[in-house]
Order: sequence, then structure tokens, then C-alpha cells
Amino acid sequence: MKTLVICSGGLDSVSLAHISAATDDLTRLVSFDYGQRHRKELDFAAAAATRLGVPHHLIDMRGIGAALTGSALTDDLDVPDGHYAEETMRITVVPNRNAIMLSIAFGIAAANGDEGVATAIHGGDHFIYPDCRPGFARAFDAMQRAALEGYAETRLLTPFVDRTKADIVSEGARHGTPFAETWSCYKGGEKHCGRCGTCVERREAFHLAGIEDPTDYADPEFWAQAVKARG
Repeated sequence: MKTLVICSGGLDSVSLAHISAATDDLTRLVSFDYGQRHRKELDFAAAAATRLGVPHHLIDMRGIGAALTGSALTDDLDVPDGHYAEETMRITVVPNRNAIMLSIAFGIAAANGDEGVATAIHGGDHFIYPDCRPGFARAFDAMQRAALEGYAETRLLTPFVDRTKADIVSEGARHGTPFAETWSCYKGGEKHCGRCGTCVERREAFHLAGIEDPTDYADPEFWAQAVKARG
């Protein structure tokens, strides 16, 4: 299947790109600049496209992102420390972000004859991100089939939607994903902070998968405290 992958530059989407390159006909990576404070992730997406030999489409959504206020990812608000499933992590929600990005990606896919749009939403995202849940994925796929009826046959592919991040690490490792060449930290510093929800989730996933984590964290031990506190 000719497949477009939405790639942020994070562990999940870069793994999905490598898996798609091995199991499908990967055609392109699409990334979005929505004014996120961790914009450095986009450099890792560009590097993945170069590594896999496919075009990289970087879509400028900064004007839209500026209007999606109230998130620690786009506003001058502190990114909280702690486990990803904590209620405090809701401040990292960018409203309707995935729906907007997927709509654009489907347009690109349809214009280029791609048969699938793949996104790396996964089970660990369900706690706080409504546009990462199975119900959203099913509804969005149905909406796009109606939107493109008679013009293109393009499916939404969500292979991780019922799987954990540890599963992604295991599957990504099997397909040679260079995990050190991915970016997760929402704080966007020189190195992964080791304390924000995405850093804790990343470190925990490698632990559960039994795979060595090559990431350089500013605080490499905090994750264990956060997981224990979560229970």
C-alpha cells in the first residue's frame, strides 16, 4: 500500500516510518510546524525522511497554532513534570490538533495517489488526548471516505491505536529504528529533560520493552519516581 506517514520526529512516528518503509510502499513523510515549543522535533523528522529516501513535506501551521490557545505546547505555560497519565498533563492538549493535521495529510495523500495515511497514535495517549482514541480514528476515517468519495480511496492507518508505547519500542527495534535520532521532550531543551510526561513515558517504555534506552536525559532517574507515584 502506498503510504504517507505523519511524522513529528518523535519516537512513535519515526518508528512508524521505519516500519512502513519495511512493510508497505512508504511514499512521503508529512510534518507540521504549529508553533510548538519543542519545534526541534521537526529536524528529526527531516532526518528520517532523508534516511528513508522519501520526500518530507513540512506544513507551516503557525498561524493556526497561535489561535489554538491554552496549551503548554504553544503558550507561555510551564510543561508539568510527572507521569503522562496524570491529570496535570491535560495542559499539553492542543485542541483538535490531530483532526486538523490529518485533514491536511489526507488532502496531500489524495493529490498524490497515496492509499493510506498512517499516524502513530497509541494506547498510552488515550488518557488525555481525545483525538488519539479509537472512536476518533474510526469516525475520522469514515468522514474522509465521505469527503473523498469518487475522487480517492485513502484509508486511515492506526496500527498502534490499541497498543502500548513499549510495543512501539519493540516493533521499532525490529525494524532498525535509530531511537537516538528521535525527539520526545515537550520542553525542547538541549537534551531530554527526563521529567515531563513524554520523557517519563519514553523511559518507561524502553524499560518495559527490555531494550536499552540510548536517550541522554538531564534527569535520568526521575521516571522511576513518577511511575511509582502513579501506582
